[in-house]
Amino acid sequence: MARDRANSDDYTGPLKRLLLALMVLALLATFLVWRIDSPRVEQFRAQVIDRVVPSFSWALGPVTATANLIRDFQSYQQLYEQNQELRRELQQMKSWKEAALQLEQENARLLDLNNVRLDPALTYVTGVVLADSGSPFRQSVLLNIGGRDGIRDGWAAMDGLGLVGRISGVGEATARVVMLTDTSSRVPAVIQPSGQRALIVGDNTASPPIDFIENADLVRPGDRVVTSGDGGVLPPGLVIGQVAQDPGGRLRVRLSADTERLEFLRVLRAGEAPKPGTAGNLVVPDGLELEIEPEDDARAEAGDG
Repeated sequence: MARDRANSDDYTGPLKRLLLALMVLALLATFLVWRIDSPRVEQFRAQVIDRVVPSFSWALGPVTATANLIRDFQSYQQLYEQNQELRRELQQMKSWKEAALQLEQENARLLDLNNVRLDPALTYVTGVVLADSGSPFRQSVLLNIGGRDGIRDGWAAMDGLGLVGRISGVGEATARVVMLTDTSSRVPAVIQPSGQRALIVGDNTASPPIDFIENADLVRPGDRVVTSGDGGVLPPGLVIGQVAQDPGGRLRVRLSADTERLEFLRVLRAGEAPKPGTAGNLVVPDGLELEIEPEDDARAEAGDG
């Protein structure tokens, strides 16, 4: 049995080598035939292809399916990359849209500022609101204009709709605006059309109360409230708002300015407030005479001199 196996190995080895040699020769001959550039050889190749290829269609099916699968996978990968690129572009366009909306809103507010009708004698400086320090105890905003722009204390600040407040505190590059709603704000006003004079008193609410009205019976909700110019601090005729009545029956002013969304403010240049040149006289009731001591009389004469 071992001898039969040895005999079979003796025949199998040379047979394998022979088959390998024949295969190499066949492949070499096929290569040479396919490389020869001759009309007869070309015709022979065409005849071989016509006879062999149709009979191998069953073998080419899996190859074709695999090629289609690879092509589909490459197409899917390209679609995925395009989708990611579109997502990035869409995100960028959203940011551009947001920036465009913000610019549109700023442009609208600037147009509102340009539409405000002012006294031709008044000039102004437009500033950007940097910060809002609104709190339960103080209502003010900070502007990016200051002493280098000629801003001074007491000047009026308006948005595109009405009076916002007055300058109170000027730095080199910034200025603070105390709003009409601040508790320290007191603005003399005129109520139209009745012409009643009053005082707008800030109380840290959105609608400041109206105090010291000459005749409240002549005032109606909806009446127009403007600055009176009394005291020479604020120019007369600046729009403040409209008269409103709270549930308690107290008259308040509904501000025309949009104090919740302040981005730009127009600071009105005003002239210097008149300053007293001399000391005022003391008002003395009738029938009462004051005795001036010599020292006081000398001091008064020295002051006059």
